[in-house]
Amino acid sequence: QVQLVESGGGLVQAGGSLRLSCVASGRTFSKSVMRWFRQATGKERELVASISSRDGSTHYTDSVKGRFTISRDNAKNTVFLQMDNLKSEDTATYYCNVWVFDLGADFWGQGTQVTVSS
Repeated sequence: QVQLVESGGGLVQAGGSLRLSCVASGRTFSKSVMRWFRQATGKERELVASISSRDGSTHYTDSVKGRFTISRDNAKNTVFLQMDNLKSEDTATYYCNVWVFDLGADFWGQGTQVTVSS
């Protein structure tokens, strides 16, 4: 199995920045897609950003393009989400997720709260 632990959430004013980190441990894996989801109160969980281990290609939901940057350190099994120019609508619990191709399964972290005050 794979365990994911997120960190870096907190309270920030609108226009500020936060950097989320997610460290994967447990079973080693190579081919994967690491993703950040978020879920605001009363809303469905949505995919925010993803990054492939194969070629580093990234994808973002439209609402965060130009403000958020996803990156990964494959050697440390860590994925980051740099969040700049935060808005109140970014307030949510952010979850790290990894899809492991070899296992045909995905795994979730426990979530970290991001609150943006306006």
